[in-house]
Amino acid sequence: MPFVEVARTLAREQLSAVPVVDAGDHVIGVVSESDLLAKAAVMTEPHRHGPVGRLWQHRLYDKSHGDTAATLMTFPPVTVHPAERVSDAAWAAAHARLRRLPVTDHRGRLVGVVSRRDLLRALIRDDAEIRAEVDSLIGRHLADPRALRITVANGVVTVTGTLDKAVAPQLLAAVRDIHDVIQVQDDTVED
Repeated sequence: MPFVEVARTLAREQLSAVPVVDAGDHVIGVVSESDLLAKAAVMTEPHRHGPVGRLWQHRLYDKSHGDTAATLMTFPPVTVHPAERVSDAAWAAAHARLRRLPVTDHRGRLVGVVSRRDLLRALIRDDAEIRAEVDSLIGRHLADPRALRITVANGVVTVTGTLDKAVAPQLLAAVRDIHDVIQVQDDTVED
């Protein structure tokens, strides 16, 4: 795809980057706004002067003279697998300072794209969602789930009420294992 079409696609779709795939849909690179800026800068000011200009030209020479997605892209691409944990994908995006990550299957074929915003939303669940999962878990493990009172505030689950001492350790451990539970405050009394 020519430089101008890549730039138009990013602008039209309001994207900061797009994956580049080969004929088999394997992700071979990514073209970002940063990649396109080098080309656009050379188009408007082909010669930079002084030591900064020489450094700039040396580092960005290839990108600035590219005319297609293949010559403008950054490679190898940083990708994630659909089964990868959200926290691992977030670390990869943060470490590489990427706004979007291509999601690839086990053969390296593109199956989607995940943004930093998507990852952040997945990492920070709403307390009501955590509460619903805790309620569901308790409902499966207790004959009378009304014996407990559950509150969730900023990922901290507080359990109050009466709980059978034979069930308590396993149930509280299961609550601690719920994704996004930061801490479990056990204020129960033994039955």
